[in-house]
Amino acid sequence: MPRVAVLLADGFEEVEAMSIVDVLRRADITAVIAGLHAGHIEGAHQVKVIPDTTIDAIHADNFDMLVLPGGQPGSDNLNADERVKVLIRDFYKKGKLTGAICAAPYVLANAGILDGKEATVYPSFENRLGKARYVNKNVVSDGQILTSRGPGTALEFGIAIVEKLVSRERAEAIKEAMLLQIETGK
Repeated sequence: MPRVAVLLADGFEEVEAMSIVDVLRRADITAVIAGLHAGHIEGAHQVKVIPDTTIDAIHADNFDMLVLPGGQPGSDNLNADERVKVLIRDFYKKGKLTGAICAAPYVLANAGILDGKEATVYPSFENRLGKARYVNKNVVSDGQILTSRGPGTALEFGIAIVEKLVSRERAEAIKEAMLLQIETGK
């Protein structure tokens, strides 16, 4: 069974984080929520989540993918923590999948893994993608990197992760069960 680490910083976008975790768990993917600190993490809209663990317990060797939900100031808090960038680079170097949504793709850029890659990001953050090639699509996949635009694309992003980690058939089954009207395999 695939394993995904979902990093949360205070100020994360609740819709993105919870939608992604929900879709992954529906697909029988182990989604481990990891906070930047012990105790509850408070979202951008004051929803408190108690993570399964902390970032210090996350190691690329034990996971198939790392996902960064966005939101503000959540993305800025992820970006300010050097442990996040070290973890991103470790996942990338080991050929693991790495994903980010909303403003969080700029954290991937600052970690140095988006150079020359196609990526998307929340509108107004396009100029913060470094040397990535911005693509105006809901979900963009380039090699081992998956990016998405924001809260309204979170379910589509989750389905894209299922397709990458499991199969298109499993992604289609989850979509059907959730009554989602989105395309897969883009």
